[in-house]
Parts: sequence; structure tokens; C-alpha cells
Amino acid sequence: MATETALGASSGTSRKTPHGTPFGKAKGEPGFRHWSALRNAAILLVLWEVLGRFKLVAGGALPAPTEVLIRFWSDRGDYPLHILATFQGASLGFLIGNGLAILAGILFAVSPVAARLGRGLNVAIFALPPIAISPILVLTFSGMTPRVVLAALGCYFVTMSATVTGISQTDRRMLDVVRAYGGGRLALLHLVEIRAALPAILAGLRIAAPAAVLGSILAEFGGGGRFGLGAYLIGSLGRADPARLWGIGLAATAIALIAYGIFALIEARLTRSTRAVTVAATPPGIRSEGNWLSTIAITLASIALPFIVWWLLLKILGTPAMIAKTPAGVFDYLFIAPSATSAQTRLLAALGQTLPMTLIGMAAGLAFAFALALASVVRPGIVRSFMPVALVTQTMPLVALTPLLVLLLGRGPSVILWITISVTFFPAFVTLAQGLGMVSRGALDVVRAYGASPFTQLRLVSIPASLPYLFAAMRLAVPRALLGVMIAEWLATGTGLGNLLNQSRGYLDYGMIWTVAVVSVLISVLFYQIVIVIERQVLRKRGMQPAA
Repeated sequence: MATETALGASSGTSRKTPHGTPFGKAKGEPGFRHWSALRNAAILLVLWEVLGRFKLVAGGALPAPTEVLIRFWSDRGDYPLHILATFQGASLGFLIGNGLAILAGILFAVSPVAARLGRGLNVAIFALPPIAISPILVLTFSGMTPRVVLAALGCYFVTMSATVTGISQTDRRMLDVVRAYGGGRLALLHLVEIRAALPAILAGLRIAAPAAVLGSILAEFGGGGRFGLGAYLIGSLGRADPARLWGIGLAATAIALIAYGIFALIEARLTRSTRAVTVAATPPGIRSEGNWLSTIAITLASIALPFIVWWLLLKILGTPAMIAKTPAGVFDYLFIAPSATSAQTRLLAALGQTLPMTLIGMAAGLAFAFALALASVVRPGIVRSFMPVALVTQTMPLVALTPLLVLLLGRGPSVILWITISVTFFPAFVTLAQGLGMVSRGALDVVRAYGASPFTQLRLVSIPASLPYLFAAMRLAVPRALLGVMIAEWLATGTGLGNLLNQSRGYLDYGMIWTVAVVSVLISVLFYQIVIVIERQVLRKRGMQPAA
């Protein structure tokens, strides 16, 4: 076995060295790539300045960077308290959410029964629309709690999925070595599996950083406190000052960018010496599903668990019945109450508008993420230049971006598609890029020896080897696509589930608010299960281990 391989290597995994890529050095020197990225970023800034200065985009809805900076400087006295409030909520939620996510991911990776039992609850947590639960959290809790809860919820699923994916792809040769020396379950976990999962976990933390910031800001939109960038943005909306709105959004982006960069640096430092250079001789073991009776029992328990947790939380918190609807309350509202027929009609009409755009947006977001991930391997300088723009789309509050998008694209399907892609592609891109970067150098050397071009290397080696990460990206994209469509409908088009939710908030129709939240979760769970079924069939035919 090559000396560069450490116990932390995962199945068939490798990454480019710090001084090269699988396809060679850009212009021969790593420093050139960094200067190339800076050059591309400077070009984007100059283009932005020209477009904003001469009001070439939507009649001035896009301010020039210099205008944003001037406005930011004039408002500099307002920012410290708002940034501190958002940072406190986001950072505490980040720590809590990711801590629970890593522990849960380890449990689900080592216990297939626990993974199947918790699948329904995990997807329900990830699929909860923040725009639906934010006002409920604000009414139920006080102080920083709504921000922390939403930030933690935004972090949990991506990091949990990354942990499970990383552990499940562990090289079995490393496990066999530890077992041969008498190592037990804890030794396998400590010496091999957690190390193997470290790159994937750090990639999950990079995704979670902007998600935590966005969760804190969304809670502030709902009235969660006097200070915070979200509260500052809401208070500035009526002033017709795009420069201030962009300044607030870019302040949120800066917080996320710093956190993203910190975890990218940690990943480069900690995982540099644990890169496999060979291909695993045997695939990961295939998990047994058990007999049909246990499968049915676990499936039913997985479906029931989210409803049990929902009911218990409401009872423990003592939330007023008018605001908090139990599962029985939602069923009564939708099927038994005198207004049930009207509620069903409105819900079905909204679903007819939302579901087609969800499928289209999901496909478009995944396609864009896949193309960007391939570009990160072939042309990394271009992607590094694009990363600040990508982070802006994740943390810039859509309340600030939507007026610009509406002026550019109108209030039709195109604006829904753009917003959906913006909230969908980033987690999928980071996951896919991580998978492509973990491909064995030994496997790439074989096809390079036969003169394979970079794209042939991708087609024959990198893409097939990173299929588990592709399906992990699909699982992340499925709930976010529905959320993106609902956000676009809420802020821009006035159609579908997003508009129904917005109207229900105005009418204080908590029954419909809870109904929309439950239906959106059920739809996401259905799509998620479809991805799981496809993943199992594809990966098992290739001798690979599904992540969950």
C-alpha cells in the first residue's frame, strides 16, 4: 500500500495534492491560479461597477459597489449591534445544530436500523419551510431562541448527511487491518471511520455556515428581536435605498464567507496527509435490510416518529392551541371542520402551481451544480472567482434580491426558476465537488497513461467514482427545490403554496399555515424516498454502499 495512504482514507478516495490537481497544475504554478482567481474577481467587480454606475440594470435597482460601500460607511454606526445579534444567533445555532448532526450521523452510519428509523424525522427537519415556522417560533419563544433554532435546523441535515456519507464510504481494507489487531467497534470508529469521514464532514460544515446565517436572518424577519441584520433589512425596505439593502446583504455574506473560508482552511490543513492514492480492492459491504416484517415495522415507525415528536414538543412547550396545531388538529382542519372543503380547494389549486415548478427547478439546480463541480476540477480558477457570488446567493436575503429579479425577469415562471436554482445549487455543488476531489490518483494515473483528456478522465473515472456524492447532492437538493419555489411564490409571483402561506399569515389562519408546512414536508419526503430507491439500485449494481 502506498505510503501516502493513511487510516483516514475512504473507499477508492483521493484528492488532488495541495500543489496540483488531478489534471495537472494550472500554468505550472499554484500561485498563478490564485492570481487568476483574483483577476477574474476584479473583472466581475469592474463589470458590476459599470452596470451599477450607469444604471444599466433594471433602472438602477442594482447599485454600483462604490455606492454600496459609501452607503455602508455612512451607516457604519448602525452595523455593529445588528451584526453582533445575527452572529450570536447564527454561531450558537451552528454549534448546536452541527454537534447534534455529527453525533446523529455517527449513530446512523453504524446502525442501519437507527438510520431507517430516523429517516422520516431527518427529512422532516430538513424540509420544514422556515418561512412557515418562523412566525410560530417567534410567538412561542422569546429572545435569541427563534434565531438559534432556525440556524440549528438549517445546519443539521447537511452535516448529518455528510457524516453518514463519509463513514459509509470507508475503505474496508483499513477496517480489516484494525480488526486483525483485535480492534472493536469503537476502535474502528475512532481509528478509521471518523478520519475517513473528516473531509466530508468539513464540506458539510462549509455548507452549514451560510445556512446558519440565513436561518438567523429569517427568524429576525419574523420579528425575533430589535437587533439583527434581518430586522435592519425589514426596517430599511420602505426607504427605496438599494445601496443600503445590498450593504446589509453583503454584511451577511461576509459573515458566511469568513466561516466558509475558515472551514476550507481547516480541511486543507487536517486532511492533507490522509489522501488515498490506491483504489480499494473490495467495495463497501452491502447492508442487509432484514426480513419483510421488520422492514414494514421500521418503515411505519419512521413515518410515525415525526408526528410523535411534533405532538410531544407542543405538549411540552404548552403553546396555545389557537397557534399550535397538533397532527389531529391539522387533520380536523383539512378533513372534518366546516371549512375543510374550502381549505382542500385552495390547497389543491396551490399544489397544481407549485409542483411542476419544483420538478423543473430541482433538475435545473442539480444540472447547474453538476456543471460547476466539473468546472471546479477542470478550471478551478474560474470556480474560485465564482465562489463569492455563490455565497451571496446563499446569504443575501431574498427580500433584497427579489425586487431586482422581478425587474429583470418579471413575475412569471422565470423568476421562480432563478430563485429556486439560487437556493438549490450551492449544497449540491459543494457535495459534488467534494466527491470529485476524493477520486483515487491511482485510478486517474491509469487513464492518463493512455492519453485520456481531462474530460475523458471525468467520464471514465471521476464521475463513476463519485456517484455516492452525486446522490447525496440529490438528497440535499430535493427539499430545497420546493423551499425555493415557495420563497419565489411568496416574494415575487403571488402564486402556489408560497402565496397561500403568505395569505394565511395575514389572515392569522394558523390551520392553513400548519397544513402547508405539513404538506410541503410530505412532498419532500416522497421525493427523497424516490431518490433513495434509485440510489440503492444504481450503487449496488456498481458494488457501492448507499450512504443511508
